[in-house]
Amino acid sequence: MEERSLRITGTDKNFFGRLSTKLSAMLIPTKVGINSMLISMKRTSVMKAFENNSKEDNDQEEQEKKFENSYTAYLEALDKYVLDSIYKKVRNGSATEFEKNALSKYYEVTSLKENEYMEYKYRKQKYLLDLDYESIKTNGKEKVIKRYIPFYINKMDAIYKAILKNYSIKLANTSDLYDSSKEWIYNKIFYTLEDYIQNILSIKIKNDIDNKQELKEEFEKFENYAIGKLDSRDNIEKNKAVLKISRKLFTHSLPLVVAEQCYEKLLKDARSLVQDTKIATKRERVYSTLINLIEDYNVKLLSTKVYWDNPQKRESFKLFWDKYKVLTKQKDISPKELTKQKEILLIRRDLKCIEKATIDYSQITKYYKRKLVDYGAIREIQNKCKTLNGKFIKIRSNEVECLN
Repeated sequence: MEERSLRITGTDKNFFGRLSTKLSAMLIPTKVGINSMLISMKRTSVMKAFENNSKEDNDQEEQEKKFENSYTAYLEALDKYVLDSIYKKVRNGSATEFEKNALSKYYEVTSLKENEYMEYKYRKQKYLLDLDYESIKTNGKEKVIKRYIPFYINKMDAIYKAILKNYSIKLANTSDLYDSSKEWIYNKIFYTLEDYIQNILSIKIKNDIDNKQELKEEFEKFENYAIGKLDSRDNIEKNKAVLKISRKLFTHSLPLVVAEQCYEKLLKDARSLVQDTKIATKRERVYSTLINLIEDYNVKLLSTKVYWDNPQKRESFKLFWDKYKVLTKQKDISPKELTKQKEILLIRRDLKCIEKATIDYSQITKYYKRKLVDYGAIREIQNKCKTLNGKFIKIRSNEVECLN
């Protein structure tokens, strides 16, 4: 009897479980329909509030309050859609790949809540807006998309600035030097900037929003790195392009002191790559990237720096900067000779920067000095001398060789 009752109980559970699953599957389309209708209403409301808030002749304080309230209600509707519809569709095995990926990203964002609340706060808004934007692009009318884009760009600009400002604050307790213990923050900054350029700046340029045509050339250079698999050198080049664009887009959210640390990280990566690359042709390509990076760092970033914590660094840079300006203003020098003299100046500058580094840069120092010898900028001193008895000796590590 005990065995039979257990069998019957198990059968009943399976029966009710299957019935519950079927009922859920039947109700999901209704839930999706209701949520979609609710989102559409909230979306229309927030776009209208945004447009009213953009008009200067209205009561700005009142319109801004209405916009924020409608924006909150809109996000809540999107969040409810994820929890009520997408989650249940994934659980019942009726979700599309897009919906599966959407739920996976949702969990990824919510995992930040406990330890990184500020990042969670902004990443979740970004996630929900991206989710609805993709839905509109797939299913919406051209008129709705065109109306939605200004609102979407406005909120995304604010969200990305907040995320980058949060990262900048995490680096605020350090100096302008690269801090290897915070490597993950630098990587997140590069990832966030790249994400913005790919997904937001591209829309601005396409729709000519905020007159971003001035960045079109830099954006086209960045796009070259979106094709194919990137090696370590390509990633450095890509991140250099990202930083260059960021100096025009995120001056306040990513202040100069943080951008300086990001450049230091790239310089560290490029120097290490030169040291680690064994094939001569590849090493030359990486070296070329390093020289261009040193020039960008000094000319396009440090030359704009007003306040220096370290007076010695300031004086060292001033000496370099004065020589660089004199060199670039010379009219009676060929382009090839100018490139050579600039390279010599940049090598000397970087040798000064790494002479007290905690990282072992002995190999890159030897490489730099070999370049200076090849260019005739320094002389190579032979490793031998004449003794009192008239013989030459040459020192080789721990042994002495006599030469007649």
